[in-house]
Amino acid sequence: MRYIGDIYRPPSEAYSLIVQLTVGCSHNRCAFCSMYKEKQFYVRPVEEVLADLAWCRRQYRRVERVFLADGDALIAETDTLLRVLEYIREAFPECERVTCYASPKSVGRKSDEELCRLRRGNLQMAYLGLESGSDTVLRRMRKGCSAAQIVEAVLRLRGAQIAASVTAISGLGGRELWQEHAEATAAALSEMKADYIGLLTLMVEPGTPAADWVREGTLTLLTPQEVLAETDLLLSRTDSEGSVFRMNHASNYLTLRGTLNKDREAMLAQLRAGMDGAVRLKHEGFRAL
Repeated sequence: MRYIGDIYRPPSEAYSLIVQLTVGCSHNRCAFCSMYKEKQFYVRPVEEVLADLAWCRRQYRRVERVFLADGDALIAETDTLLRVLEYIREAFPECERVTCYASPKSVGRKSDEELCRLRRGNLQMAYLGLESGSDTVLRRMRKGCSAAQIVEAVLRLRGAQIAASVTAISGLGGRELWQEHAEATAAALSEMKADYIGLLTLMVEPGTPAADWVREGTLTLLTPQEVLAETDLLLSRTDSEGSVFRMNHASNYLTLRGTLNKDREAMLAQLRAGMDGAVRLKHEGFRAL
């Protein structure tokens, strides 16, 4: 297996076979992110990808899940994706699902028919970063798209029966924009009604523009209690019936698990217990990305 540079994958793909279809991230400009900075983005030659899959078939008796890395593998040409999916289907008949990262740009390059063809090829889920529903926050963080574009991409994926797993980041607006960030993110999540919602908490990484802003004093990080208060507002305003909600990333101060909207009150009660000091929060030193 050939891996190029550091490899990243969603937490839920911990036990998946990871195969690089793309190298790096097609955008790679987000101010809060240090991933893929050492890589120049490109789509790998399909023969290399198939050779990696063939090698894995010889090594592993059973592969139930495949994650196509790196960032935004959906941006590859549809014929390339279909060829890879077909190979997986034939070489790994036991494989239950194939997933990848996606973006508004990569979804926008596909017609509805192409998305449906990819779903028929067993692309079951795509991961997208909403990060914030506030366009002010998205512009500041150099996301490269609007909240409306992300919502549209999720709705188109779901229309093709490709499940969408969407992440947002607590604290991304800083103390200056926390309320706008919470309310607008709740509104975006309510509109897209993603199958899965993951909530991370901002960790400022050295070498990123966000780290510079914190040092300069133009971005003020939230305290743990302020993060929980922001999350309380976000969760209270989110109407996304049936969405699986997870706040169990290593970056989070508190762990929440449930399904919206039925578990909202129970999760809010846990949040408020953390805010009141009745539940211990994760120590800063144990947070990680």
